[in-house]
Amino acid sequence: MLAKEFKTIVLPLSNKLLRFALQFTKNEEEARDTIQDVFLKLWQKRNTLEGIENIEAFAMRMTRNRCLDLYRGKHTYSLEDQTDSWQQKRKGDLNEELELSETATIIKRLIGELPDLQRQVMQMRDIDQLSYDEIAENTGLNINAIRVNLSRARKKIRTELLNYQDYGTAKNKTNTAQLF
Repeated sequence: MLAKEFKTIVLPLSNKLLRFALQFTKNEEEARDTIQDVFLKLWQKRNTLEGIENIEAFAMRMTRNRCLDLYRGKHTYSLEDQTDSWQQKRKGDLNEELELSETATIIKRLIGELPDLQRQVMQMRDIDQLSYDEIAENTGLNINAIRVNLSRARKKIRTELLNYQDYGTAKNKTNTAQLF
């Protein structure tokens, strides 16, 4: 594309591109700078513009992308802020991991205290993830008996775990009340 063609095809788009850039930047100076950058890139690509079917759409896309680049550049975060954020998240993860580990230990202990049949059925279904049919083959129980034993085992574990957690909360509230 020659300079004359560039002036007649691309430069008349300037007002439309400026209005479009203003919608993104909300600042006339930034919008004008953006259009200047777009025209510079279009001039640098002038030899390949003949292969583009709709130059106006291409220029609009370039304007939008340039505005988005400027927007992203304004929203940078310092390395210190990122590091602090990561460390806070890691501390939360460690605390959560510790709580889950403690809860898992309590659940294992509670499963160990179940009657043999309930413990065996719970082990096979919830830990080994066997189907009801496979459990029936291994234990000789019918499927309804397996469901009943599993339901009772889960209910007992749930109740004991909630009691344990409520006791800890109640104990903490009592200790706090005694301090004040």
